[in-house]
Amino acid sequence: MASRIASRRRQPSIPGAPLPHPNIHIESAGAITTVTIDRPRRKNACTPAMWAGLRHGFRDIAESSARAVVLAGAGGDFCAGADVGPADDEEASADQPPRHRIDHMRDIADTVMAIHDCPRPVIAKVDGVAVGAGFGMALAADMVWCSERARFSLIFARRGLSLDFGTSWLLPKRIGLHEAKRLAFTGDIIGASRAAELGIVNEVVAAEDLDAAVDEMAATLAAGPPIALANSKRFLNNASNISLFQALEAEALGQGVNFATHDTKEAMRAFVEKRDPAFEGW
Repeated sequence: MASRIASRRRQPSIPGAPLPHPNIHIESAGAITTVTIDRPRRKNACTPAMWAGLRHGFRDIAESSARAVVLAGAGGDFCAGADVGPADDEEASADQPPRHRIDHMRDIADTVMAIHDCPRPVIAKVDGVAVGAGFGMALAADMVWCSERARFSLIFARRGLSLDFGTSWLLPKRIGLHEAKRLAFTGDIIGASRAAELGIVNEVVAAEDLDAAVDEMAATLAAGPPIALANSKRFLNNASNISLFQALEAEALGQGVNFATHDTKEAMRAFVEKRDPAFEGW
């Protein structure tokens, strides 16, 4: 099933969805949707309009038939965060409308939520730099695969800024409060092996193997039961904010939903028949 999903014809975008931004590319191959930030000359640093493009893109994906999402950067880097430098061309100038900074930050917050709360499993594929908001974007995904040459930094302090893109909430949950403070206060750049030691990434692979490794995991996720996986994602995302009793109640309600689906019935039949289930998403 996974191989069939991965090998289906590549489509240019989600059918019926408008192009979110010229530098945000969305492609669908079967049940797997890939979102690529494509501004390599600025290491994929995002303008306000690009954040909006990501936000709208993920909202479209949430309502699509996609069953797994890969979030990546073009040109050998993941994302250098927000483009806070001078607008040195017409494209960048047009992407920075005159609005109060706090309005931009609230728009970015909506982008964080669109990625984090996407009901599909999201894999961040990190090559090169993931710094500032780019680091936060990787953390907003469900899992992170990176190359051996990946570099991560909460660079905010070096720019005279405090944390944003949800990093103050996301990172301590991933690596603990003390290590998160160390990265936040110093702005240190860490490599892939240190990121793995801290638990920031799931797996580190050679740069030439990164695409294949992520494709394999995405195909595995896309072959799974979408409704059950969406439930589990929500349970895990909410786990630190609710009591054990509330978690147990949510799990009970979730299983009530699952047992009413075709996919759970198919899984039970497949178990008895000693074969792999073929999940259809309903």
